[in-house]
Formats: sequence, C-alpha cells, structure tokens
Amino acid sequence: MTHTERQTELRLERAILDLLDRRGPAATICPSDAARAVYEGDDDGWRALMEPARRAARHLVAAGEVDITQGGRPVDPAEARGPIRIRRTR
Repeated sequence: MTHTERQTELRLERAILDLLDRRGPAATICPSDAARAVYEGDDDGWRALMEPARRAARHLVAAGEVDITQGGRPVDPAEARGPIRIRRTR
C-alpha cells in the first residue's frame, strides 16, 4: 500500500468514527457515507473509495472500535459478501 493510499484509509477511518459519533449509539452507517465524506469532488468519484472504506472498516473491527453487520447482526469481515453496515462495538 502506498503512502497516499494509507493516508486515504486513515481519513476514511476517521470519517467512519466521526459519522458514528454524530448519530445515536445504536446507529449504523454504510461505507458509502464515509466515502462521500472523504471524497472532495462533486461527481460520483466517491465510488472509487468504496473498497478503501470497507478496508478501513475492517481495520476498525480489528481495533475493536466497530462491528460490521449484515441483517442487523455482526459478521466476520472476511466472510461479509454484499452490502454491509458499520456500527460502534457494543
């Protein structure tokens, strides 16, 4: 991973935590919320940040900060397929 990619991932991690902090304790966000928050353009270029946002969420799971959920239940990030949600660890 390049320095620029790691910097983007760190910005996405901060965005995930900031977005969750602004919502209720039981709230969830989509990785796209973080991607949109970090992307600086006004087009759909945020889509290129979706996999980095998911990777940032996986790092936060490993750090014990958040859970990745599907169907309202925590899932192993390595096994998650399809749409995911992110919430603060309970």
